[in-house]
Amino acid sequence: MSTQQVPGGALEVPPLTPGARRILEVASQLFYRHGIHAVGVDTIAAESGLTKRTLYDRFGSKEQLVATYLRARHQDWWRRMELRLAQQPDRPALALFDSYAQDAQPSDRGCAFINAAAELPPEHPGRQVIQAHKRAVIDRLTELIGPDGGSGAGAAAAAEEVFLLLEGALVHRGIDGDDHLLERAREAAARRIARR
Repeated sequence: MSTQQVPGGALEVPPLTPGARRILEVASQLFYRHGIHAVGVDTIAAESGLTKRTLYDRFGSKEQLVATYLRARHQDWWRRMELRLAQQPDRPALALFDSYAQDAQPSDRGCAFINAAAELPPEHPGRQVIQAHKRAVIDRLTELIGPDGGSGAGAAAAAEEVFLLLEGALVHRGIDGDDHLLERAREAAARRIARR
């Protein structure tokens, strides 16, 4: 995968009208800040200045709006992450930690995808987006770690370990409200990568 390519498929944001973009922008802020179940379509419509009918016409259901929210969050984060990687070519796998710590999107409540996974049942369309996002991060880590030495299997194992450090640190960022465990996890990831 090229460093500028954003994974598609389950992660592709459909074309949006200006009204749909406004609804998605408002819903994204509300879902992240308050949780998906706590935010109803009435609130989203009122906050966006549009009607519930417009919301349903553009997205079909709240479930599809949630899935689009997760796709859009992935796409935005992925672009910024790739820019950060390009700026730190000497230790690109560790740049992922920096991408979370210094991301422009709010992340003080932890990972939006982990938060959503805790709320959504297995059959929800957003679950596929969450799984695709996490798989894309692991695959990208494998690519970033792989060139530094060794077999594909070794790179994959190291990537999964680094991914787990990253995920745990993100969960605690939402709990603790600071980056101290993210910094510790970055240090541990650097040691793990150096062992390859």
